This record gives sequence, C-alpha cells and structure tokens, in this order.
Amino acid sequence: QVQPVESGGGLVEAGGTLRLSCAASGRIFSSYALAWFRQGPGKEREFVAAISWSGGSTNYTDSVKGRFTISRDNTKNTVYLQMNSLKPEDTAVYYCAARPWSYSTAFVDYNAWGQGTQVTVSS
Repeated sequence: QVQPVESGGGLVEAGGTLRLSCAASGRIFSSYALAWFRQGPGKEREFVAAISWSGGSTNYTDSVKGRFTISRDNTKNTVYLQMNSLKPEDTAVYYCAARPWSYSTAFVDYNAWGQGTQVTVSS
C-alpha cells in the first residue's frame, strides 16, 4: 500500500503556472498507477490526469489537455502535475490517488488518497 502526500498548491493569477507534487511512501510505488483529481467549490470530484505505473501511458480530461502535464519519477517515489496557462475554473482542491498497475478515470477505483492541496487561480 502507498500513502500519497500532496504539495505545491497555492494562489496564482490567471495565465500563471504551478507544479504539484505527490510523494508516496512504500517500496511498491513503481507498481502503482497515479492520478490527480480535483474538487471545486460546490462541485463533484473530477478526474484530471493519470499516469501508468511505468510512466509510459498518460490520460487527461479534455479541459486540461495541452495545459497540464503529468509525470513521475519512480526513483523519488513522486508524481508531478505541471499546470500551465491556469484559468479561474481550475480553482479546486487537488487530490493525488493511487491504485495498483493500471490507471482509471473513476475515483471509486482508487484505494489510496492524499489529503489534498488547494489551488486558487485569480482572474
């Protein structure tokens, strides 16, 4: 089992950039797929991006394609979410989630979650 811990959130102006990090404990990190979800004010939790255990496959929700990039460094047990050209609608609490081997876009498929990190984009 891995335990994700997010960092890197903050307040940024529209058009700005942030990089979120998710450090996960556990010697089996490299066998887990990782994903980022977000939950905005008054909204349901939604899928943002995911990466396979090897890093060879990624998936993004349409609204962030071309702006966000997910990557991982298995030597550091860390996954990253580079967020560029941020928009006010990206404001949310961002959560890192893990599941064995293959990723999913459904939050119910993940069994390990971080506490979340707040991202606020001002207009």
